[in-house]
Amino acid sequence: MKTILTGIRSNSEITLGNYLGALLPMVRLANTHSDEYNINIFVPDLHSIISEVDGNLHQNTIRSLKYYLASGLVLNKNVHFYRQSYVPAHSELCWILDCVATMGETSRMIQYKEKSKGQDSCNVGIFNYPILMAADILLYDAIYVPIGEDQFQHIELTRNLATRFNNKFGDIFTIPAKTSDQVKFMGEEEGVRVRDLINPEKKMSKSTLAENSKIMMNDSPERAKKKIMSATTDSLGRIKFDMWRQPGVSNLMLIESLIQDEPLQDVISSWSGETRYGELKKKVAESVASLLTDFQSKLEQISDDEILNLLEEGESYANKVANSKLLEVQKVFGLR
Repeated sequence: MKTILTGIRSNSEITLGNYLGALLPMVRLANTHSDEYNINIFVPDLHSIISEVDGNLHQNTIRSLKYYLASGLVLNKNVHFYRQSYVPAHSELCWILDCVATMGETSRMIQYKEKSKGQDSCNVGIFNYPILMAADILLYDAIYVPIGEDQFQHIELTRNLATRFNNKFGDIFTIPAKTSDQVKFMGEEEGVRVRDLINPEKKMSKSTLAENSKIMMNDSPERAKKKIMSATTDSLGRIKFDMWRQPGVSNLMLIESLIQDEPLQDVISSWSGETRYGELKKKVAESVASLLTDFQSKLEQISDDEILNLLEEGESYANKVANSKLLEVQKVFGLR
């Protein structure tokens, strides 16, 4: 059985952009394909410690997994929850892949350049985490890895490392699908990228300091509505979907499309010829508030024990699969 793999970091609360662009599509994908694929849902807690750790990582991990259930994930025997740090094979394969990767290709990663920009120094984990991400994928022969647009480069790196390894040692790793096929499998023409509410030329990010730039999934509905009403638009006086010239207005229509699960073109058509940005903001604000009310209610009904039981089962499965793949790798290096 082939594998679909996805992960969600547990440093902090997720944004509306994380929810609409990654979590909700993944839940829909899992519910559609869990009869024919293994659905591996893991918390990359080792990735999480790249950022400053505040001591709440364990509880944040439990909460992160609750998001999937609150978003409507249907559980069955092919859905597996596990924590990265509870499967030591991730760390060991990362080291082995470090010895396959080159400094040049890793230093070209856009995420590394962005996260290290303007710093006198940064921790090695920021430089190295795409290699750990490759290990996360290759241990389970994952074909599809639903990710955001900002992670496409890491999928290509994973494909390159696996190909290089296989060319030297034989067909040990399954090559994940190329990014264009990943996007098609997700049912999107291109990766979803919800924008910053203040600076819509950037993606919405939980690391942004400006609170009004992002909607967090634990924001009160009323607070979220205020953020939408204060979102940056433009002075053109027309509602038109144009991410280059009108990114703020376009972002609002994208959010509405994703929340309502309507084709974007239908939302665009419904606002054709309209000029009042305030009306668009009110409509989107109500949609966001309704979404948060429903999501937060479902989240509170999920117990920690339910998640811990799922983790115990999932980590038993993950260690068995990962250790088997790691042993293959160790043997070709003469480590076993």
